[in-house]
Amino acid sequence: RVDPSPNRSTLLRTDLGFKRIATEEAFATKDLIRAYRELLARKGSNDIGFNSLMGYYLENPSERTRLVSERLQDLGPRRIDDMNATGIDLQILSLTSPGVQIFDAATGTALARASNDELAAAIAAHPMRYAGLAAIAPQNPAAAAKELERGIRTLGLKGAIVNSHTQGEYLDDEKFWEIFAAAEALDVPVYIHPNTPSNDMIKPFMARGLDGAVFGFAVETGLHALRLVVSGVFDRFPRLKIVLGHLGEGLPYWLFRIDFMHGGSVRSGRYASQPKLAKKASDYLRENFYYTTSGMAWTPPIRYVQDVMGVDRLMYAMDYPYQFVPEEVNVTDELRLSYEDHKAFYQTNAERVFKL
Repeated sequence: RVDPSPNRSTLLRTDLGFKRIATEEAFATKDLIRAYRELLARKGSNDIGFNSLMGYYLENPSERTRLVSERLQDLGPRRIDDMNATGIDLQILSLTSPGVQIFDAATGTALARASNDELAAAIAAHPMRYAGLAAIAPQNPAAAAKELERGIRTLGLKGAIVNSHTQGEYLDDEKFWEIFAAAEALDVPVYIHPNTPSNDMIKPFMARGLDGAVFGFAVETGLHALRLVVSGVFDRFPRLKIVLGHLGEGLPYWLFRIDFMHGGSVRSGRYASQPKLAKKASDYLRENFYYTTSGMAWTPPIRYVQDVMGVDRLMYAMDYPYQFVPEEVNVTDELRLSYEDHKAFYQTNAERVFKL
């Protein structure tokens, strides 16, 4: 990722005729950052990825880490100035990874509630510029489902943010499925955002500095999404909507091989943990999932995902403030799409999925 700079000036098109909605934009409350700092200071977490990632962003003295940390905590004029500089009409805000999922259940649940209240207040102050996703603590699935309902019905939030694994556990475990039941009943999406790989898988990534957004994020989150598919989650919750960033964490490129190998494995009864599904694995990835471009301002894979998943399945995202590169907006402005498909990419897909 390129270091964000407040001094960039970018010539932006103003003749598109539709809004630019950015769908994966991070924020953090001061209370959350304080809790992260305290956890790091007392070495209270054995999560290797958290200690590496947040240790970097909160303790490394570089210009990049300072700017990202400052921007994460700003839901006022500075963020809106950055949006104006990049032509972003509206951000869909979500609590930065790993969110509240690194804490014990009681702490995570309390922090999720407080963060959602702060997010709702920021949206109320800037209703034309912000929408948001509710943070939840899967550590307590019942409380998480309840907080999701409060976030939607009381605070006006637009879905849930889950920062992939929760202390090494994935949502394909049925103990978490009341979260999916709540999301389906509320008809809102669950955005599965990357987390650093869990302790069970992180060491080969850490050995070469590949644990974060450079590669580890995609591997870990793609694994999570595929676990949901093959576990039968979508047969149980057929109207459930999942959003993946970063052009689907690599999964759109694997559809043919996933279907071939998964189908053969199920037919042979190789794994007791693989139930027979009502559809092909790729069908769920096309019908229950939506995708965003966060951090992937590159025309060839954007067009590929639109081709294989559908133009109605892909939405724009910047990945602010981690990848705040104003000139990248020009890449997606220049996609060779019809007016309606371009509008869908930037605006109407997001309006439909998140009920904006």
